[in-house]
Amino acid sequence: MRILGIDPGYGTTGFGLIEGERGQFTLLRCGAITTPPGADFSARLEMIYEDMRELLQVCKPDCVAIEELFFGQNVTTGIGVAQSRGVILLAIRQAGLQVYPYKPMQVKQSVVGYGNATKHQVQDMTRRILRLEKMPKPDDAADAIAIALCHARSSTSLLNRVKSGE
Repeated sequence: MRILGIDPGYGTTGFGLIEGERGQFTLLRCGAITTPPGADFSARLEMIYEDMRELLQVCKPDCVAIEELFFGQNVTTGIGVAQSRGVILLAIRQAGLQVYPYKPMQVKQSVVGYGNATKHQVQDMTRRILRLEKMPKPDDAADAIAIALCHARSSTSLLNRVKSGE
């Protein structure tokens, strides 16, 4: 199963494509979609949308895992990220792919085994699971890989199979 993980943003949207089979995971591709800070916001959203459509065509994932939004201190930034996430979801929907949203705490729990893990702990465990020498950059790509791993582990768990009646 090829899973594309997405860490949405309007300045940088991280992505990570993994392949998982029988508990073994391989990183196939990762990186980031970026937009210029000085550009009109609607133009940035268009760039994200177009780049996401192209990414989906190139990567050919079976499904997409995306981080749900967490509104912390800066609500203004959160609104921009929400709009970016909206155009990303539109591109995924138009590609006919299933979307699986995960909260940050779910990603941490799935990858590290602890819902309050630090960013460093998540990245280190992601690196170990995928047998990488070092964690890919930028951090947004590393986060997207962890989101994809979260889905890979969640979708193959015995509990998930019991829920679906297999």
